[in-house]
Amino acid sequence: MFHLVQPSGRLRVQAEHVTSAAPQAVWALVSDATQYPRWGPWSAAGYQGTAGHSPGTVYWLRSANRAYGRHVTTVERIEEVDEGSRIVYAVVGGNMPVRGYRGEVTLTAVPGGTRVSWAASWDTTLRGRLVWRGLRDFFPALLTSLTAAADREAGS
Repeated sequence: MFHLVQPSGRLRVQAEHVTSAAPQAVWALVSDATQYPRWGPWSAAGYQGTAGHSPGTVYWLRSANRAYGRHVTTVERIEEVDEGSRIVYAVVGGNMPVRGYRGEVTLTAVPGGTRVSWAASWDTTLRGRLVWRGLRDFFPALLTSLTAAADREAGS
């Protein structure tokens, strides 16, 4: 599922997918940035300072593929955490050409597994619109990779 909403000058993408894995298995994959290259389209990831998933933690992700002629690197800061079910983050650096990017990953237990929702919004600018064109395809693919990894972990 994919949505575009433009409330108050913001661009937004959202995708949802269901996995047969328990929320704890999915949480282990999304709450640790160093796990992202295992299941997603990143070649490297790490923490600036102390690793963790508490508010204020800063981490970076480097894309495995080129976008706009380069490997995109984002520096993100965790803004809010509801342990085991929700993490909110903001892009605070790197070379992704957006302003005001805020993302949220929400895990909801459903019969037989977990519903994963990943949403992001950012300011409407010319570059932001270009990024939206790429992320509208990226988000569904991202969730497909994440839930497949969670399914594999649950089957282990």
